Amino acid sequence: MSIEQNKTSFRQFVEEVFNKGNVSMVDSLVLPDFIEHEELPPGIPGGREGVKQLANIMRGAFPDYKATINDLVAEGDKIVCRMTWTGTHQGEFMGIPATGKSVSFGVIDIVRMDGGKFAEHWGLMDNAGLMQQLGVMPPPGAGRG
Repeated sequence: MSIEQNKTSFRQFVEEVFNKGNVSMVDSLVLPDFIEHEELPPGIPGGREGVKQLANIMRGAFPDYKATINDLVAEGDKIVCRMTWTGTHQGEFMGIPATGKSVSFGVIDIVRMDGGKFAEHWGLMDNAGLMQQLGVMPPPGAGRG
């Protein structure tokens, strides 16, 4: 697949799976032997099933969840994407009851593509920023005097 075809597949994944919650698309966009290198929350398996579960968790906790692609760079079989994820915390998330708070946090993904499908993923999410916005973690420097 060409770099442009890989980028199109990546955009389709973000739009269908994360923004629309269409987890059935995972099977057509992610290889069966997909390898997840990112540390996932407890109880979420690696592989395609983990991708589906993570998408469902995000949509359940943040029903208006949206992933916005800020930068998308590709070379060879790799794609690097910087995104902003936003949503309103309206359902339980990682044991945190709904707060009604709006959140916005950064995500960086690196994906190795094979035949236009996700083969491997490495990612970083601003978990600390998210937890601070939900009010369960103090902001940096809080409590210093």
